[in-house]
Amino acid sequence: MTLRHLKIFVTVCETGSTTKAAEKLHIAQPSISLAISELEEYYGIKLFDRIAKRLHITEAGKSFLHYARHIVGLFENMEKEIKNFDAMGIIRIGASITIGNCLLPGYIIKFKKIHPKMDVKVMIDNSEKIQQYILSNRIDIGLIEGVVHSPYIIQQKFRDDELVMICGNEHPFAKQKNIDISQLQNESFILREPGSAGREIFDSIMTSRGLEILPAWESISTQAIIRAVRANIGISVLPYLLVKEYLERKEISQFQIKGIQFKRCFSVIYHKNKFLTESAKDFIAICK
Repeated sequence: MTLRHLKIFVTVCETGSTTKAAEKLHIAQPSISLAISELEEYYGIKLFDRIAKRLHITEAGKSFLHYARHIVGLFENMEKEIKNFDAMGIIRIGASITIGNCLLPGYIIKFKKIHPKMDVKVMIDNSEKIQQYILSNRIDIGLIEGVVHSPYIIQQKFRDDELVMICGNEHPFAKQKNIDISQLQNESFILREPGSAGREIFDSIMTSRGLEILPAWESISTQAIIRAVRANIGISVLPYLLVKEYLERKEISQFQIKGIQFKRCFSVIYHKNKFLTESAKDFIAICK
């Protein structure tokens, strides 16, 4: 099998059809179909199910895709590095919203002092999406909170963090330190969206204590959540790093649930098949 076969397979997966892959690669459509058939015959597996004239990737195909993407990506990285060894390179960083807001700018400033010619591309999203970007090779390194959900991702912890409960200054919970968890049941919650690491931790702890919290609001915007809490529309749980300045300015209040702490850690993640350049290793060292 050749690199050409892998490139064709990856393109078919990304475009969803042999016709679109042929257009993208400027190759005749029969050649695309032949390459896929040769791959299936060579490895003795079925990469796609062909149902109603559409391709549906199989479980074996999904596993093959993980390797194919990174083999193709590694080759393309080699091409860029070798052909432009002394020229400007690119490092693609993904970060969760908390890390992207509070920590990433400082890391990039330090990185640029070491590698002034490197171009840093950044994507900010929730932790689940950052993991997906690692798996699809859209980014080289991710910075997330919480737990990794894929065996293809390597996780290295670099910092502890804590979530805090917040409410409006006029709320009965304001500045209380021994709120019983049962008192939360009738409260209106304003929470981050599913897929957020903080939301995952909060839901997990509440479920383990027998509470099911159905939020009145869900938002990807921490600013929107803080404003709603400040207006006493509801209560929330957010990373301390994101609410620290609002607490210090006494715009909102913190309260504590008796016997519960929302501890978590920040981690650097990358694909287990990813070749880490020296610049990538330097960035990871800065974070750690």
